[in-house]
Amino acid sequence: MASVVTTVLSTQEKLLRAREAMTKLAQLSTDAKNALLFAMADAVEANLDGILAANRDDVKSSGLAGAMRDRLLLTPARIQEMANGVRQVAALPDPIGETLAEWTRPNGLHMRKVRVPLGVIGIIYESRPNVTVDTAVLALKTANAIVLRGGKEAARSNQRLAEILAAVPGVPDGAIELLDSSTRESVQELIKARALVDVIIPRGGAGLITFVTENSIVPVIETGAGNCHIFVDESADFGMADDIVINAKAQRPSVCNAAEKLLVHERVAAKYVPRIVKKLIEAGVEVRGDGKSRSLAAGLDVGSAAEQDWYEEYLRLCLAIRVVADVDEAVAHINRYSTKHSDSIVTRDEPNARKFLRSVDSAAVYWNASTRFTDGAEFGFGAEMGISTQKLHCRGPFALAELTSSKYEIVGTGQVR
Repeated sequence: MASVVTTVLSTQEKLLRAREAMTKLAQLSTDAKNALLFAMADAVEANLDGILAANRDDVKSSGLAGAMRDRLLLTPARIQEMANGVRQVAALPDPIGETLAEWTRPNGLHMRKVRVPLGVIGIIYESRPNVTVDTAVLALKTANAIVLRGGKEAARSNQRLAEILAAVPGVPDGAIELLDSSTRESVQELIKARALVDVIIPRGGAGLITFVTENSIVPVIETGAGNCHIFVDESADFGMADDIVINAKAQRPSVCNAAEKLLVHERVAAKYVPRIVKKLIEAGVEVRGDGKSRSLAAGLDVGSAAEQDWYEEYLRLCLAIRVVADVDEAVAHINRYSTKHSDSIVTRDEPNARKFLRSVDSAAVYWNASTRFTDGAEFGFGAEMGISTQKLHCRGPFALAELTSSKYEIVGTGQVR
């Protein structure tokens, strides 16, 4: 039976265990992996009370409030969502061993390109304990070993969840390793372990992602930071725009696909800006704006947006508004200030929508829909490692297929060169 140990083994020893688990994971059939995943889902449900107790201790000691507390908080419903997500991953096709291309050369060599695991994945994340479960089950489904380094604010929750998953009979020792989160030494050791770890995934705020990308000698896939925009074009249906803006900002403001900025076409700004500002304030959102939007919303509580606001990912009930001349200026603004995560246009004008979809350089670009849909489950991928905001090795929801590399299998009949 596998186990997670966080106080006895050193980081180096845990990384070695993860490396050794790779061979055992590669030998598991799809049916065997799926059976383990279903058992993990059952185990999460069976340990509901213990998970909630650990999480209560984390929330109490964290001192967090508002949206940041919400990121940390687990409820019975959220734990049930975790278990359901595990079963969804089990039900998805297994990408490992999939034939990507196949051909025979004139000399008779038969060549096949197939999907294989990445190897050992290190993930560094903050606050959200559901990431422990989501990432561990995706790794197991793709026969990758995973090394988890969560934030200290969620230490008890992560510890309990990792113990539950790793203790499922049949999970290879070392397949799920949890590092000590009480100091930053474990982060430094993880991002320097080039011979033992194949890829690092930072999942959290801009500060975490910047630190990891600037200091890691292990290849990094960036995820997370979401300075997301909505552009209300001159032909937009105002009712639709209202629903999209309020949902994208207020439904869950602490997540990376929540909208942080609103751009409004100058030809409709006089009508739409005061209208949406009122609705945002009613929803409890702090509103900031440029000079034009503040003037149009005179008499309403709109703060002044500084240059830094256009870059900031608020992760709370705050949104900044800017009035722009047209779709071209909206695209230019987004491409300058966004984190290349998710951006949306609300419009009836198809040429403008197509220009926006084609020109905005982000992982997910929407037409008449909320940015809140940038999510592995919403895309039909089950859980996710995060949302990749870079172009190599993947972009957008980072799910099963993205947790693979490839290799070539060549079969001959004695050919020599």
